[in-house]
Amino acid sequence: MSIDRQDVVQVADELKNRFEEFKSANDKRLDAITHEKTALAGQVEKLNNQLTELSNLKSVLEQEIAEIKRPARGKSVDSEHKAAFSNFIRKGVEQGLTELQQKSMQVGVDADGGYAVPMELNTDILSALRDEVVMRQECTVMTVGTPDWKRLVNEGGIASGWVGETDERPETGTPKLGVISPVWGEIYGNPHATQTMLDDALFNVESFIVNELSQEFAEKEEIAFTLGDGDKKPKGFLAYGCSTKSDKERDLRQLQNIVASASDLAADNLVELIYSLRKPYRAGAKFMMNNQSLLAARKLKDAQGNYMWQPGLQVGQPSLLAGYAVAENEQMPDIGDESGKSPIAFGNFKRGFYIFDRIGIRMLRDPYSKKPFVGFYTTKRVGSMLNDSCAIKLLTFSKTSKKSV
Repeated sequence: MSIDRQDVVQVADELKNRFEEFKSANDKRLDAITHEKTALAGQVEKLNNQLTELSNLKSVLEQEIAEIKRPARGKSVDSEHKAAFSNFIRKGVEQGLTELQQKSMQVGVDADGGYAVPMELNTDILSALRDEVVMRQECTVMTVGTPDWKRLVNEGGIASGWVGETDERPETGTPKLGVISPVWGEIYGNPHATQTMLDDALFNVESFIVNELSQEFAEKEEIAFTLGDGDKKPKGFLAYGCSTKSDKERDLRQLQNIVASASDLAADNLVELIYSLRKPYRAGAKFMMNNQSLLAARKLKDAQGNYMWQPGLQVGQPSLLAGYAVAENEQMPDIGDESGKSPIAFGNFKRGFYIFDRIGIRMLRDPYSKKPFVGFYTTKRVGSMLNDSCAIKLLTFSKTSKKSV
């Protein structure tokens, strides 16, 4: 299907129309007497879902146009490895596969842990995961060859000051240095196909593997990068400690927590959250919340009576909340969730949180356990790390609330 700028314009027009309907319905809801509120609340929620779908569709179309404009990739250097691996998947032929994976520069592969997928297939799986996992889209993602990746950080700064041209230079203080490193976990998937499917020359086995694994991995990764406790899995950014202290006062391994004085979201909460983030981090900053929290945010108005959420109606312009884009992550808790986790985050996630993929996705072929199906037990190592706690701020509420937003 051919996609052009006009397609994006049409979606933007539809988005504008739905937003006008949303504003009208929500204004009526605010003015309605008690017995009318239930029906209007349902209409507002339906329109909220349509706004989300149209906003996402516009972003997808813009991304697809950008992909079309990019030059085609060159021929893969590991085509021989890929052909042999395809033969292994379809027929179980292992001859020469070990030597070929070594030649194609695969690293970090356990000799007894299956065969490394070819680099091209490895890249396709990671690209598919990026499309499915919001945290991969918003955070910095690195591919590494070893789990021993570490970073040295300055936790306390050094003494500094001003001196005259001929003044004696005093000694500077010793910097307080610390080491941070990713929390790793191994994720597995086990898609199955029949031998009949594998014997069919028209069956695209690589596409099947990529689609099945990305679906199996995506939800588990989203949960881990958002909420994961670090036990046999990556540690999510909401699992790190938090404090109400400012950047200069708190432990830099903790995130700053802005506590709202009420149980419901208010416009002032978003303003306070935005300006708790220092100016150098606000370039590229985004909100992160789930759809129910976004519904609450879309209902908010500023002091002049304008809605704080505005749809992006121009090509390349995202929808904005108080001037900033929103990353919709359904693993973020609801407002009023009793877990105590923050339902809304704001920050520069590229600077604040790192995700790591270790080279060497491995696969074992199992034609015996579930005949006539052939299983492909696949594992990959993935890690995450809070890189800069000053770059992400959290918003929580002082009381839990069961009230609908």
